[in-house]
Amino acid sequence: MNPLEAQLHYPFGDTIPAPGVIQEVAPGLAWIRMPLPFALDHINLWLLRDEVEGRAGWSVVDCGAGTDATRAAWEQVLGQGLGGAPLLRVFATHCHPDHVGLSGWLSDRFDAPFCTTAGEFAFARMMAAALPGVDGPSAIPHFERHGLVDPAMLDQMRSRKTYYPSLVPSVPEAYTRLQDGDRVRIGATDWRVITGFGHSPEHAALYSEELNVLISGDMVLPRISTNVSVFAVEPEGNPLELYLESLKKFTNLPEDTLVLPSHGKPFRGLHTRIAQLHDHHAARLAEVLAACVERKSAVDIVPLMFRRQLDAHQLSFALGEALAHLHKLWRDGMLRRSRDSDGVIRFQLA
Repeated sequence: MNPLEAQLHYPFGDTIPAPGVIQEVAPGLAWIRMPLPFALDHINLWLLRDEVEGRAGWSVVDCGAGTDATRAAWEQVLGQGLGGAPLLRVFATHCHPDHVGLSGWLSDRFDAPFCTTAGEFAFARMMAAALPGVDGPSAIPHFERHGLVDPAMLDQMRSRKTYYPSLVPSVPEAYTRLQDGDRVRIGATDWRVITGFGHSPEHAALYSEELNVLISGDMVLPRISTNVSVFAVEPEGNPLELYLESLKKFTNLPEDTLVLPSHGKPFRGLHTRIAQLHDHHAARLAEVLAACVERKSAVDIVPLMFRRQLDAHQLSFALGEALAHLHKLWRDGMLRRSRDSDGVIRFQLA
């Protein structure tokens, strides 16, 4: 355990449910973990006892990616763990494939309403349809403007046109909107919606005052920092500023809140972790600022922030994150931005 993790408390220790196995974490609230085909190899999903229009069953927060391994794990959960009880509602914290991949499959199977924010629903539908602007090839000019010239890497990125649809085969055609501050009754418990920005368009976390539990999605993770990227569809964005501002919305929750993250293990020490995340980004910003004593593109910054070999999937996020830090410094007036004759955008101390 690294020193930062040691500052947090993990109430379940190293106990982690195997795929398809249910582990109770609070009355009427259970943890299941699904596999992912990435370096980040898992996602946590959360089952809540529910009752809708006189029907008893469960609702789920997030769905897992649309892979055969995840479907098989879900079949085990539905058949053995839930004893045939239905899913009554499908909630999604946000639109990324590991969170909405099987949303259509689950929603259709149980005729269960799909509940998420307007921003996440819209982006999930756009990306599942691979619309121009949010498909893989649309990112190529964006990456080239920020210094990516490696032909082999660019070819790999062009081949990712069906990346999102391959992991999200369908998204429900209709949804129930969640908005910041909404109170959602799930079973016998009220949950408050807390939206966040920077990681995704309109991320929805859920907090129960009665249980003192926060289903944090990707906004607050215990061991890693969530990806914050400038994407091609919003090339002038300042997502890191949005993310850091969003973290403030969680500081009025109790320090001993049980945080149920999408990746890693449930933990307590919410305020400590938020402070760690602020420190982490402050350190990265300082490194980037120091590097920009000479003119730098986002590609130049990637090795400073990610000191390992990256494949095309990882590089797309690393480039977006490097650019997010550059954009915050630029928007704060600490860097100036210019475009060279080769069309590449570079940043330097203001």
